[in-house]
Amino acid sequence: MPEYEKAMRPEDITRLFVERSNAGDAAGVAALYEEDAVMAYPPGERTVGRDAIRALWEKVLANGPRFEPEQPLPTLISGDIALTSTPPKDGAGARAQVVRRQPDGSWLRLLDQPEFAPAGR
Repeated sequence: MPEYEKAMRPEDITRLFVERSNAGDAAGVAALYEEDAVMAYPPGERTVGRDAIRALWEKVLANGPRFEPEQPLPTLISGDIALTSTPPKDGAGARAQVVRRQPDGSWLRLLDQPEFAPAGR
């Protein structure tokens, strides 16, 4: 795998996700996840593991979507675990991720809930 910029703060992951997605770099997006990460996507399903996440993003990014940066909400950190979230610009309700500090001090996603629908949807 190529050397990618590492997320040295939990909030960096969102920025790196947008940059890599807009570049069509599914491997770069997958590199933001731990090996055994779990992503709640597509809606109603789970994608488990970095390889499966990469394969999913290859399909998604093949359509050339454009992602806009979203201002992160305050991050909650407890030791080596953090909860990050953003209010999405696309009206999806909310996004939240559990990230974990790695031995080198960088952060990777462990759990990713990219879409929470608001109540009543």
